[in-house]
Amino acid sequence: MTVAGTLSRSAFEDRLRGVLEERYHHRHPFHRRMHEGSLAREELQDWVANRYHYQAQMPVKDAIILSRLPTRAARRVWIGRIVDQDGSGGDEGGLEQWLRLADAVGLRREDVESGTQVVPGVRLAVDAYLRFCSVRPWPEAVAASLTQLFVPDLMRVRSEALARHYGLTAEGLTYFSRHSDVAARESEQAITLLLTELRSREEQDRALDAVRFKCDVLNALLDAVEAIR
Repeated sequence: MTVAGTLSRSAFEDRLRGVLEERYHHRHPFHRRMHEGSLAREELQDWVANRYHYQAQMPVKDAIILSRLPTRAARRVWIGRIVDQDGSGGDEGGLEQWLRLADAVGLRREDVESGTQVVPGVRLAVDAYLRFCSVRPWPEAVAASLTQLFVPDLMRVRSEALARHYGLTAEGLTYFSRHSDVAARESEQAITLLLTELRSREEQDRALDAVRFKCDVLNALLDAVEAIR
């Protein structure tokens, strides 16, 4: 049920998509060059190594949010994000699949895991995101994850580009095929959780501002990688 004065689900999603269309990093110059095949091998390696730092901190971010969620039902949904990235039992998890990508582009996984190639700008962007999720109200931290709404299309474009232009095989691209489905499911979960919690138009607007902030984080990360060479 929509609270008086708040946007309906469809209207909220329309505004969310508008924010992402304007601010998401799908049109960043580095991504454009990646998708058209004009990155040097070393630039692609820079991106894989630095993006791993972001990926590795996502379970930390989700643990922060998990600790702040007020209901068992919400926590039972959110904990799956940590398991998805870190793995559990027979599921190797997203981080292991990212390390397969590192193998595929010619990096040593021990170097990637050690973080020796991570540049300060990437660390600052990731730290800013972790802090945001620690200090802002939990609905805003949840809302910041909604950049995932645009992930499935980006994963498809990226997978095709990496295979066509850089010779990566399915073994090295498993993260993207996995994350496309994961992101679609998790963005649906986050929207559902938010719209049961946001009680005013002002709160909805702050949630959309959180998405803008997350877009800035993602763009700052790419700016830092692009400046390496």
